[in-house]
Amino acid sequence: MKKRFIAGAVCPKCQAMDTMALTKENDVETVTCVNCGEQMTQPEEQVEKATRQHEQVIGVFKP
Repeated sequence: MKKRFIAGAVCPKCQAMDTMALTKENDVETVTCVNCGEQMTQPEEQVEKATRQHEQVIGVFKP
């Protein structure tokens, strides 16, 4: 999986600059700090609609 670094981004946890890497798997974008390991996820709109209110997305099955 290819990582794309986000120029000028600051990690909300460790405050390090230029350490945030973006990856995308199964239509879910994940931003990870390569310095401290902090992760944030943002599913795309169709994934979010398919998720029930009190459940977390583990993966999306595409036949």
